[in-house]
Amino acid sequence: MSTTTLNQPKAQEELHAAIGKAREACGIDSTSPDCATAWDIVEEMQAEMAHRRQFRAENSLESYCSQNPDALECRLYDV
Repeated sequence: MSTTTLNQPKAQEELHAAIGKAREACGIDSTSPDCATAWDIVEEMQAEMAHRRQFRAENSLESYCSQNPDALECRLYDV
């Protein structure tokens, strides 16, 4: 599995699969190296997903609004 090619739905599926594998590995022996390795993989996947969410690219409207904050399309209203 390559974390550089994960898209959001696929990443969620792979994360759930990794969590299942980690639980399975730890169910046999929670002190085994396999258990620790499986949870390390889960943590790395979660960190990569968080990093991607943090640095996502702006869409065209966001880009336009950052350059033209007073434009009608960019106004935000409290409801």
